[in-house]
Amino acid sequence: MFVFARAVTYAALFIGFVLVYLPGRLLSWTGIVRPAAIELPQVAGMVIGAAGAVVALWCIFTFATIGRGTAAPFDPPRRLVIRGPYRFVRNPMYIGAGLALASAALFYESLSLLGYAGLFFLATHVFVAGYEEPTLRRTFGQDYEAYCRQVRRWWPRVGTAHDSDAA
Repeated sequence: MFVFARAVTYAALFIGFVLVYLPGRLLSWTGIVRPAAIELPQVAGMVIGAAGAVVALWCIFTFATIGRGTAAPFDPPRRLVIRGPYRFVRNPMYIGAGLALASAALFYESLSLLGYAGLFFLATHVFVAGYEEPTLRRTFGQDYEAYCRQVRRWWPRVGTAHDSDAA
């Protein structure tokens, strides 16, 4: 039960700061306010945001139940997590968070938020390639290597091709 409390706490802090506070500050600094009417961009933004939230919550739950840890680098899963959303891509939590940011950009029709979402994806890619993957290789060895051969980093495989992961 304690692992769930840690997972929820760390997720709330990350989500609160990176996905709520910073975008809110950016909107404030650029003078963008809530749209007066809910039209197609806002509805699309809400749908995409809901999808991103579901993916992120699924990841948090999977890390806690299967991995017995959290998404925080200082409290990582104790077991390699390759089930749940991790069957499709190796980094679904970052994809869910990025979708949430992109959906906010769409909802507010904000290029500055879209730029922030782009910077988020760039920063996560650098973090994943420079820290996370080497750490997982050291921690889980051959199991992680086999997982990397089967599941791509950012894009799900389509069909049965087994090309190397360049994405």
